Amino acid sequence: MYLLTVKEDFDAAHRVVGYPGKCDKLHGHCWTVEVSVTGNQLDELGMVVDFKYLKAKVRDVLNIYDHRYLNELPDFSGKNPTAENIASVIYHRIADGLGNDAAVKQVTVWESPGSSVTYSEE
Repeated sequence: MYLLTVKEDFDAAHRVVGYPGKCDKLHGHCWTVEVSVTGNQLDELGMVVDFKYLKAKVRDVLNIYDHRYLNELPDFSGKNPTAENIASVIYHRIADGLGNDAAVKQVTVWESPGSSVTYSEE
């Protein structure tokens, strides 16, 4: 099995409604997102998924959130845009149509250089 990982960033604001502290107030982060994909089959070029394609797919998803107030977006309707929920939403958006036998293994979202969450369906 092969494991490929790409990393991209986006900037966005959010608030954690009901949080007993400063995070209940509007604030922003430079979010870093790592998407890891697995696969066993290589294509005719010897790739599971072309990094260029995978990075473009991740970038397309992150552009939905870039420089936005996450609480206002439909993806977070009825739930707080926590790092956990962001990781889950990105995972499911990326999972569609990777080609070959590639599958999303996990998505890690870094809220700050020292704080991250990883979502997978294992």
